[in-house]
Amino acid sequence: MAAHEAGELHAPGYGGVTAVPSWLRPPTDANELLPTLWPGTAARDLAGVLTVGGVDVATLAGRFGTPAFILDEVDFRGRALAFAEAFSGAFGGLAGAGVHYASKAFTCTGVARWIAEDGLGLDVCSAVELAIGLRGGVPAERITLHGNNKPDGEIRRALEAGIGRIAVDSLAEIDRVADIAGELGVRARVLLRITVGVEAHTHEYVSTAHEDQKFGLSLSGGVADEGIRRVLARPELELRGLHSHIGSQIFDTGGFEVAARRLLTLHARTAIERGYAMPEIDLGGGYGIAYTSAHDPLEPKTLADQMAELMVHECRALGIDVPRVTVEPGRAIAGPSTFTLYRVGTVKDVQLDSGATRRYVSVDGGMSDNIRTALYGADYSCTLASRASSAPAVLSRVVGRHCESGDVVVRDEFLPGDAGHGDLLAVPGTGAYCRSMASNYNQVPRPPVVSVRDRKARVLVRRETEEDLLALDEG
Repeated sequence: MAAHEAGELHAPGYGGVTAVPSWLRPPTDANELLPTLWPGTAARDLAGVLTVGGVDVATLAGRFGTPAFILDEVDFRGRALAFAEAFSGAFGGLAGAGVHYASKAFTCTGVARWIAEDGLGLDVCSAVELAIGLRGGVPAERITLHGNNKPDGEIRRALEAGIGRIAVDSLAEIDRVADIAGELGVRARVLLRITVGVEAHTHEYVSTAHEDQKFGLSLSGGVADEGIRRVLARPELELRGLHSHIGSQIFDTGGFEVAARRLLTLHARTAIERGYAMPEIDLGGGYGIAYTSAHDPLEPKTLADQMAELMVHECRALGIDVPRVTVEPGRAIAGPSTFTLYRVGTVKDVQLDSGATRRYVSVDGGMSDNIRTALYGADYSCTLASRASSAPAVLSRVVGRHCESGDVVVRDEFLPGDAGHGDLLAVPGTGAYCRSMASNYNQVPRPPVVSVRDRKARVLVRRETEEDLLALDEG
């Protein structure tokens, strides 16, 4: 099927079988690892077995089973620190910058502990994500609570914890946060999430700043201005700044430039008309990663330098000082740090009406551990991980074990023609939104997350068991 980075619904030929995707080329060596797709310590040993952190995948599969998410701790923490250092350097001569890891990409206590130790902030979208952050030692003042429909109990819990920011998402929520803060005798620090009317070049389900969607206060119709007025009228609230998030899997700063210009215009107007200079602006996240050879993401330093340049330019044009900037990378940190390890079961060649043959390689996971291919038409790559092969490459489709025809993990990839039952396959780029969106479809337990570093592996999140699932069943 022809691919489009915004998803298969946008692709020519959707609904039928067409040629190999334009970005996918038969490999000269099917054993080669493209560095942009894999964690930093990933390599092959002398026998051609994939290793990460000095541990081979055969050993990992033997200890922890398959499917399993294999996380390179050095890579994860290195990416987080690269963002922190890049933005600190780029904005150091201005009002500074903060990097908050977006925990919705993937979170657990171990990850929260890394975030705390490495000095980043944390974005959370639920009470449990907040609990995980606090349990991992992230200072409450470095945590921001997001969400378009926060329950009162969640707001109360965040304020009781002394949370650093609440990103207010609607006019009604302003009064609810203020009322709860008043009951607790605290002053809530808030950001106003603004819908800036910028639709990033991405799938419509993950584009979050265009007008017709559920997030934020619109710039049109004076809604955002009314939100500012209402916050400033409530002494229980401290308006720290404006927030925007324009989408996901973004590969350039063009959309951020437009969003920043519109946010800063509102920021400047508030200072002039209301005499209130907000000290912060949050430009969100959404920075893309390489899932296939078609993707070319920006390095954190390049991204930070370009963001600082556009902020200085826009603020100079408005005659205002550059406020403190916060960004929220999630996928860009977690995504490339992890791959999913599967074991092959059935291999099947299917004759198509066109006369061509499609090879289906079935693995022991699927849409329960990676829904993104079915949900978004996302593209992934994969490799034969348990051995080297000199067999000619065959265009293959990697599919899961679930009772759905849409249970596809990797839509198109060239795999060695001798890949078969018992082999291990590894799918890179699965650190973001795969475990966090995983399900128990067909009552399949969710896989573990295994962290590898310095030739040692440990479980961050254990594999679910049959007993875990039956324990919820009151029948």
